[in-house]
Amino acid sequence: MKLGLMWGYWGAGPPPDVIPVTQEAERLGFDSVWTAEAWGSDAFSPLAWIAGQTSTIKLGTSVVQLAARTPTATAMAAMTIDHLSNGRFQLGLGVSGPQVVEGWYGRPSTKPLARTREYVEIIRRVLRREEPLDFDGKFYQHPYRGEGSTGLGKPLRSIVHPLRADLPIFLGAEGPKNVALTAEIGDGWLPLYYSPHHPEVYAESLAGAKPGFEIAAGAQVNINDDLEAALLPVKTMLGFYIGGMGAKGQNYHTKLMQRFGYEAEALKIQELFFDGKRDEAIAAVPDEFADAISLCGPPERIRDRVAAWDESAVSTLLVYSPGGPAALRTLAEILL
Repeated sequence: MKLGLMWGYWGAGPPPDVIPVTQEAERLGFDSVWTAEAWGSDAFSPLAWIAGQTSTIKLGTSVVQLAARTPTATAMAAMTIDHLSNGRFQLGLGVSGPQVVEGWYGRPSTKPLARTREYVEIIRRVLRREEPLDFDGKFYQHPYRGEGSTGLGKPLRSIVHPLRADLPIFLGAEGPKNVALTAEIGDGWLPLYYSPHHPEVYAESLAGAKPGFEIAAGAQVNINDDLEAALLPVKTMLGFYIGGMGAKGQNYHTKLMQRFGYEAEALKIQELFFDGKRDEAIAAVPDEFADAISLCGPPERIRDRVAAWDESAVSTLLVYSPGGPAALRTLAEILL
């Protein structure tokens, strides 16, 4: 199992020490570094910045949101960073939820699986560069043939020759059908919550994965002799995502927690969050669930529990930056 460093998306501003921490991760033997986007910082720009100040570490997006860009615009950014980094780029894509897709991007959020299938196919055609792009899908047309078309568009082929026609495409997915689609058309999967202790949650959806399919799973690693204190940041994250990242009945995170066997608890967290009782929502997250998807506690406990991850189907464990270079070294000593 390889290690990846996850920067995620920015808060109010750029996180400190991005470059020195990433350079230290590269020196320590981390395989990859990943960025993300929500409704603030984008995923591509920080990764291009990192690419210019590293030399061997792979560069991934976890994830680029489909509604933010046309598939050809995403393919352009992917080709550009792959060239700038000498073939180190990995494209991670995800649909996001209706609140972000419709609220932030002003795009429809219906039929996410069909949209994803078309989006990925267009990117792969651009990367193969075998012929001008002529695609007549339900959601994407190249040239555009819909209402308001001038009729003057023509199929085009990328001016840039992609460095790799087989540039890896990962998909972020949570629902059973989304994960099954990822196994079918993706080179890898980016689960938001994964537990090596509950492989049955995803087993059926992943049954169709081809040989070489990768799983890059994120996990918070919190080193603290007080297990309750170490689990609190995980519970805080879960309380926010399960409680507030989506509407009632349309929250992928709530549904996923239910599939892990915590149906009543998930609905209770969401109810408390919507009632404005965020502290109570966080407290309602079961310690067992937070512990199953993370690596928390004293160093010796983390060393013992990481063995389950190493023996699982996970090919890369993505850990969130613990602070400066010294903290990263401590984390690497424990995990490696």
